[in-house]
Formats: sequence, structure tokens, C-alpha cells
Amino acid sequence: MKAGPSQEEIRRQNLSTLLRHIHLGGPASRAVLADRMGLNRSTIMALVTELTTAGLVREELPRETRRAGRPSLVVRPESVSRYVFAFDVGVDYLAAARIGLGGAFLDHRETVAPRIGLHPGETAATLAGFAAEMRDTAPPDAVCVGAGAAVRGMVRHPDGLVRSAFNIGWTEEEFGENLTRRLGLGLPVLLDNESNLGALAEHRRGAGVGYQDLVYLHGDIGIGGGVISGGRLLRGHSGYGGEVGHMLVNPRDGRPCSCGSRGCLEAEAGQDALLEAARRPVGAATGRAGIRGVIDAADRGDVTARAALHTVGDWLAVGIVNLINLYNPALIIFGGTLPDIYLGTAAHIRSRVNTHALPASREVARFRICRLGDRTLLTGAAELAFTHLLSDPLAHALPAPGGS
Repeated sequence: MKAGPSQEEIRRQNLSTLLRHIHLGGPASRAVLADRMGLNRSTIMALVTELTTAGLVREELPRETRRAGRPSLVVRPESVSRYVFAFDVGVDYLAAARIGLGGAFLDHRETVAPRIGLHPGETAATLAGFAAEMRDTAPPDAVCVGAGAAVRGMVRHPDGLVRSAFNIGWTEEEFGENLTRRLGLGLPVLLDNESNLGALAEHRRGAGVGYQDLVYLHGDIGIGGGVISGGRLLRGHSGYGGEVGHMLVNPRDGRPCSCGSRGCLEAEAGQDALLEAARRPVGAATGRAGIRGVIDAADRGDVTARAALHTVGDWLAVGIVNLINLYNPALIIFGGTLPDIYLGTAAHIRSRVNTHALPASREVARFRICRLGDRTLLTGAAELAFTHLLSDPLAHALPAPGGS
């Protein structure tokens, strides 16, 4: 017979579970933690003591209390002294943040970048420079416990090789190793596709909290998708699952796509398709500003803008119908530039779904825009960076200053 888990394995698992509760759920009393985890208070006290000694949590009086009598101490994450670096490699921008345990944004840097002009080495140097600046502003006793990055492209799991990033012109780039070397933290930078990390962020901290099956759609120049199934990120065999932007929706006379095919979802419903159909002049605003401009024009009665929005919304609806039939999600979340397109075409999308999606699947599907907004991808990169710490807190933590 196979032996059950040892006491040490149970202890490590309990430490991991408790820290996850504090990291994702915020401050909580020992009594609340005991109730959530189904453990007695003496066990919770011992676990909290270990995490406190490791510098990961602290106990203090609640900041607000409305109850009479002596308030119970609450366990809080050490957000200021234990942090990760999160990076977002966009199509036309670079962003970095220092994010504390518990999800607190402590510092942020961002710069514009030329489209199809992001050299991997220069990108890594810029992001490492941002990290150095933010490290200098951190308290002297603060410790970086991880780093993660979101990249627009196909990222191999688990080693993080960027196989192809069509919209920024990268192929077979060991970007994670490059950035790890330049950061010099003694920690690997974990990489994933931006839509996977968007799904992770919204599932843990945004519109998808409480949902175990959802699809996150991210739009900028292209369209990507991340799938949460049974509470877990669905990556596929090598990490390339969820490339919904390259779902074939218009094989007969589709627009050319950056991947080399034609009629992909992102070619028919992405930013370029909308702006071209709306006949925006060369040099006009792109990104969210450009899309917002088309929607505003449509609201004012511009016939061309209305027709463009209708066409793009129809192709987006085709993709959504396929996703509902494939994954049976309880929730579809729109992120990046897609919230504006969805809000401008919601009635049409719902009509298409009601007509073409399988009744048993569509009856549970709900639609929401992302709750984390422009911080979605950095939040997802941070959650990726916290992976090792949360899985085995004491193996990846340093003692608290002055602790034993």
C-alpha cells in the first residue's frame, strides 16, 4: 500500500494554503483562517508563527472595528518587505511594477516602444533598468522573492522560450534567460503568454473571482485568450493552448494574419481590422484611443463607423460562439481593448450567441469586462512570480529582520 503524506508534507501544505488565503483573500483573524482551513486554532497559531518568523506575514490589530470588546488580531501579508517584479512586454509599450505579497502595487514604470521594433536585448535592458530603479526606492530590508513577465506571443511551458511573437517580430527568443541575467537577482524570470496571465489575474483578483471555468479574451493589435478550467490554467501540452486569436473564422476570403494564415479571429476582429473598416486616416490614433474614436463616431451616427463596428463585432461573436461550444465557460471576460468593442457590440454578440451556441452551454455563459483594467497583465505576471513562494513558503523565504 502507498504510504500517506508525512507530517512534514502536511505541514508544508498547510503553510502554503494559509499563505495563499492571506495573499489572495487579504487580512484575516486566526479564527477565520481556522474556519476556512478546517484546522484547530493551536495549529493555526503554530503556522502563523512560522510564517511570521519567515517574514511573510505579521499580526496586528484591525485598522477598523465596530465590535465592542477587545478586537482579535488579524494576520496580514508583509506587502512592503516581500515583493516581486512584474513585467509586461506589450506590442507598443513596456511596463514594470514592484508588487508586494498580497497584490499591493508598490511602484510602477512604463514607456512607449516602436511596434515591430522591440529588440529582445534592448527590451530586457529597459526592463532591468526599471527594476533597478524600483529596487533603489524599496526599503533597505525589502526582499524580492520572484519575477514574472507577460509576452505577446507563443511561450513554451515550462522553460519560457518565446517560440514566436508575431506582432513584435520575435522568433525562438530565450528572453526569460536574458532578462534573468540582466536582473541579477539570483531568481529566474518566469514567462507566459499575456492572455494566460490575464486569465490568471482576473480569476484570482478580478471579475472571475469565484468562477472555476472561464475564458479571458485580451485585445490590442491582436487577440489572445486564456482558459481557466476547473480552477486551473489550461496551457496545453507545450503551453500553446488558448491561441484563440488564430482560430480560423473566415477561410474563404479572410484578411491576412500576422501568423501567415488568413481569416484568423484577430485578423477579422482585431484593432487593425476595425480601424481599416472605419477608414481611419494614416497616422490616426490607435490602441484604445483609436477604438474609442470609432465607437464615439458610431454613437454620433457615422455610418462607416457603425458598419465597421458591426462587422468586427460579428467576427468576434463567431469566435465567442466557438469558445462557448468548446469550453462551456461560466464566464467570458473582455480585457485590453476588447471591453470597448464588446460594449459597442454587446447586443449583436448576444444575439449571435443565442442563435448559434449550443443551448446547454450558452445558458450558463455570462459576459463581463475585466475588473483590473490596465493592471491586469502586470497582476498576472506577479501571480506567476509568486508561484514558488506560495507553493513552499519556507523554502523560498528569508527570515524576518531581527527574527530567529
